[in-house]
Amino acid sequence: MAINRRHFVWGGAGLVAATSLPVAGHVAWGRRDFARPAYDPIPPDPGAEASWMNWSGLQRATPVALEFPSSEAQLAEQVAATPYRIRPVGSGHSFSPLAPGEGLMIDVSALSGLYGYDATTGQARFGAGTRLFEVAQALNEVGRALPNLPDIDVQTLAGSFATGTHGTGNRLTALHDYIVAFRMITPRGEVVEVDAARQPDLFQAGKVSLGALGILTEVTLRTVPAFRLHRQMTIEPVGPFLDRIEALGETHRNFEFFYSPGTGLVAWLVHDVTDGPVTPREAAADDAFLDGLKQLRDMFGWFPWLRRQIASQSFPRGRIEDVTDESWALLSTTRPTRFNEMEYHLPRAEGVATLRKVIRLLDQRREAFFPLEYRHVAEDPAWLSPFQGGPRASIALHAAVDERFDYFFRDFEPLYRAVGGRPHWGKLNTMDQAGAAALYPDFNRFRELRREIDPDGKFLNPYLASLFGERFDA
Repeated sequence: MAINRRHFVWGGAGLVAATSLPVAGHVAWGRRDFARPAYDPIPPDPGAEASWMNWSGLQRATPVALEFPSSEAQLAEQVAATPYRIRPVGSGHSFSPLAPGEGLMIDVSALSGLYGYDATTGQARFGAGTRLFEVAQALNEVGRALPNLPDIDVQTLAGSFATGTHGTGNRLTALHDYIVAFRMITPRGEVVEVDAARQPDLFQAGKVSLGALGILTEVTLRTVPAFRLHRQMTIEPVGPFLDRIEALGETHRNFEFFYSPGTGLVAWLVHDVTDGPVTPREAAADDAFLDGLKQLRDMFGWFPWLRRQIASQSFPRGRIEDVTDESWALLSTTRPTRFNEMEYHLPRAEGVATLRKVIRLLDQRREAFFPLEYRHVAEDPAWLSPFQGGPRASIALHAAVDERFDYFFRDFEPLYRAVGGRPHWGKLNTMDQAGAAALYPDFNRFRELRREIDPDGKFLNPYLASLFGERFDA
């Protein structure tokens, strides 16, 4: 989320009203502790072993070893030789416990870069450890681009595919749908080449694999000619806006919005293809914006009416951004402020009705301040894709990295599950085997294929073993 021209003025009628109110409520609110009890920004002490934690610090591990193979051959040798269980890791942007392992953890970031580009087909081969911003830059140099990008650009290709990472757009699919072929190291250390023609089942299972089938080393991607986008961002009251969500999603190539809890205001963002010239842009001010929202919560969360009034006076209104740039420069950014996140993908028809309930509950939770994010994603056929079988509306909730998020599970996840919502595999969720089997038509096919490829569970950790209904002996 990149919003510019944020100038929060804690003044005017709102502060005048505040001075006339009893201070007891404010004092009691000021004594509240929003901190998450288990929060620790320091990596775990590995002792004689290695140490790893994810981007937010929520997931941690002290594996026997953390390896950084420099070639596919070296990786295959490590996988074949180790007696330990293995977990592949990328940039650490998954909040669910997919990556942690106490055996061998393998980082494939050295398997990076553009390996080849075919100008006839428009297909590009990349190392699976290539970060998304590196992919975008390399493609731009040959006049190409990915059709879409997510909002965070530091994820590896392998990690983004394994978790079903996506951008937004009614007719735009998630990133794994761009895969034409891939190379993978199996649990035995064998290198297999996979595409839809030669191994159709492994192809559809491997595109969103949760890292449970093997380790991707190379991917061939479908690309499109490089293109520019015209971005417009508008801030307005949330009430009337909700009735226009479907129309905006259908009208614009990329559509998403952010709702700031307790403010009654929404910032909606659209991108459309243009031939116009690149225009100057202000630097994004995400940190300043979030700091302002947090201050608003800390100072006036005890009185929701006053919080909303001050936000109404302090936020800019109307069109606040109108710029043109290359697609990769606008669609994806680096998130400077750390957080923990839950995101569910709902059947599109259930999106707006569920969203209304989520906003109501979020406003009732006066400690919430991080914006909610809402996006649309088209369907694709991958077996464990959250978007298999129909278009989806995605609702993402965030909490500051050091603050509680337990209410995500208690208050919001049941709403999503009640309408057939599927979790983003890299985000917080409590999905279990029974739930996944009910929601994913090919879930049991995936389980059977995983057992065939990895009968000893070499690529399992406790989370995956539980999800797939397998025994796990550490």
